[in-house]
Amino acid sequence: VQLQASGGGLVQAGGSLRLSCAASRRTSSNNGMGWFRQAPGKERDFVAAISWNGRYTSYADSVKGRFTISRDNAVNTMYLQMNSLKPEDTAVYYCAIARKAVAGSGADGYNYWGQGTQVTVSS
Repeated sequence: VQLQASGGGLVQAGGSLRLSCAASRRTSSNNGMGWFRQAPGKERDFVAAISWNGRYTSYADSVKGRFTISRDNAVNTMYLQMNSLKPEDTAVYYCAIARKAVAGSGADGYNYWGQGTQVTVSS
């Protein structure tokens, strides 16, 4: 399975971006998926996760109320709508497919990773 993340870019604080993660084949529709991010010099952190059917979602405290994760299994794609962006949201964002139907916040629960898309928020 290959994952292609897109939609990153440069945005001013308070702005919005929508990230997409396209999977190469249907396998992803039976598994949970998630977004992680890594800022320069820092570890990769959990951002959000969604179950195989989209019914269950979870978020890092730092993005709750601002980010929304969703998926469309018909087109093997997951999304991350990011609103009210802050400079501290600046990072490379990675999408991943979980080993199970319900995804968690631990990176070891994911076995396929995309290449990342850069998000830069200016103050």
